[in-house]
Amino acid sequence: MGDKCLRKISSGLYTFQTYLKYIQETFTSENQNVKSLSYSTEHLARTLRRMVINPEEVIIPDAATQESLHTKLKSTKAWTEKITIHLILRDFTSFMEKT
Repeated sequence: MGDKCLRKISSGLYTFQTYLKYIQETFTSENQNVKSLSYSTEHLARTLRRMVINPEEVIIPDAATQESLHTKLKSTKAWTEKITIHLILRDFTSFMEKT
């Protein structure tokens, strides 16, 4: 697998971490499953980052970006939470299938 692909996959996995954290906090009935998914995703992102020639080129959202996104997600109205969760998981599944 090319270095560019590894960078892109690792960056994408790091980006999904904030979304998975939101799902874990919101979708409490599946907390353990989402926690496991989040841990595995972070582990995979770190592993792939170590395989990249220049690991610093992997884009990891900074704390301010993560907090801003998290705040935006948390402001979602209750009636749209399930739709938001569904869309995040669908996008995550699509991302994983494509990679």
